[in-house]
Amino acid sequence: MRIVLASASPSRRFILESAGVDPIIHPANIDEDALIASLNDAPPREVILALCAAKAEAVAAQYPDDIVIGCDSMLLLNGTLQGKPHTIDATINRWKAQRGKTADLITGHCIVAPGGEQRVLDAASTSVTFGDVSDADIDAYARSGEPLKCAGAFTLEALGGWFIDRINGDPSNVIGLSLPLVRRALYSFGIDVADVWRSLDGANGSQPFLT
Repeated sequence: MRIVLASASPSRRFILESAGVDPIIHPANIDEDALIASLNDAPPREVILALCAAKAEAVAAQYPDDIVIGCDSMLLLNGTLQGKPHTIDATINRWKAQRGKTADLITGHCIVAPGGEQRVLDAASTSVTFGDVSDADIDAYARSGEPLKCAGAFTLEALGGWFIDRINGDPSNVIGLSLPLVRRALYSFGIDVADVWRSLDGANGSQPFLT
């Protein structure tokens, strides 16, 4: 049983690999900006779900016998969705606006079952409290390049971990893919989590867990 990840996100790949899965990486080619613009009056959750569904559907037809996962993450801060900042200046401005505040990291998931007839479309939300970070650290973090392509302009698992005071909810969701949500989806398809693990005997040099 294979999992196809319709995303180039190294964080999502890291989550799956750490959880015993060797995913096939097939990023979806969709115009995210155009889709978001077409949904400018939609509620935040609907926008995120539309994005992840578009990604999964763009890839699923090419893998009819596999599980396809499309995800999209955005930060809901003061009622406004924040995506990837892309530039150093935008990252600095974003952090000056969000430091010391609490926001919701929302990750939409579209999980398509083998055969394509079943799918789960759902979102997970985790509360994130940002530290009161100094201007110097904000500047250094932005110039590191790490947060430029991250939803909410931060990571939890790398340099950005220094600047997150606490989270309330699923930590894997903050990194970009909610393992509990995916588990529930697999169960709804009649698939056990162990069915998607790599070989427990370490075949092909893979190991099911870190030692």
